[in-house]
Amino acid sequence: MDPKASLKRPALGRGLGALIPGGSPAERKGVMNLGIEEIRPDKHQPRRHFDETHIEELAESIRSKGILLPLIVRRAHDGYVLVAGERRWRAAQKAGLREVPVMVREVTEKEAFELALIENIQREDLNPLEEAEAYRRLIEEHGLTQEELAGRVGKDRSTVANALRLLRLPDPIKQAIVAGQLSMGHARALLAIADEADLRRAAEKVIAEGLSVRAAEALVQRLKSKRRPKEKREGGQNVQVRHLVEKLQRKLGARVELKDKGGSGTLEIRYQTLAELDRILAGILGD
Repeated sequence: MDPKASLKRPALGRGLGALIPGGSPAERKGVMNLGIEEIRPDKHQPRRHFDETHIEELAESIRSKGILLPLIVRRAHDGYVLVAGERRWRAAQKAGLREVPVMVREVTEKEAFELALIENIQREDLNPLEEAEAYRRLIEEHGLTQEELAGRVGKDRSTVANALRLLRLPDPIKQAIVAGQLSMGHARALLAIADEADLRRAAEKVIAEGLSVRAAEALVQRLKSKRRPKEKREGGQNVQVRHLVEKLQRKLGARVELKDKGGSGTLEIRYQTLAELDRILAGILGD
């Protein structure tokens, strides 16, 4: 098989393994040096947050031993764009390097984004919100279903669906997740609270008291139990309806409201973009 042809369409499900087949000199035969100023990060790459302490530690390692694994870049009209290795690129600048080793790969912008996402997931480099946002983009902009996406990144579909639900959280709670004050387990527990005011108060209590995930789940159950008598007096949803709403939200990855009055009412499914509407309809219709 023509070795050049194998570089044109990397197997996206294998991350960098698809771009760097191995570590021997023969297999790394495409390595070249580029000036740092010739390379720019991909503004669409899934990772947004970089720990400066870790970057400085990597810079110190680079000063001592150099860059052991080349960066992966793709050609652009104004130079080269990073596909993988932004931490090394940032650390190389701190270390005072003027050139870095790279491997140039002919991939599309879409393929580059998928490769960057898969590589970051494999290395566990993304925080939960970055991962969820990357999933959303792959579904809405790249036309993948939740099932296809789960297969690409090696996750269960339920894991992808639960990650997407994080995007419905209020911004202060999202910021707490990014800051490491709330874990993915805490966030999943909090998502069971329908009332936003209760949700915010619960999150504040979890953070202030350093509650475990199990304690957070117990807190959520207490809050829900307190609201049930009030909801019943106000003609609100019963337990069965609430469970149905939660099940629909997990299935569709979208916010659902069901208003029932004596056996009749309305079912409302919210979406923010036409692409999200297409995904919801596909989930309902089974397309």
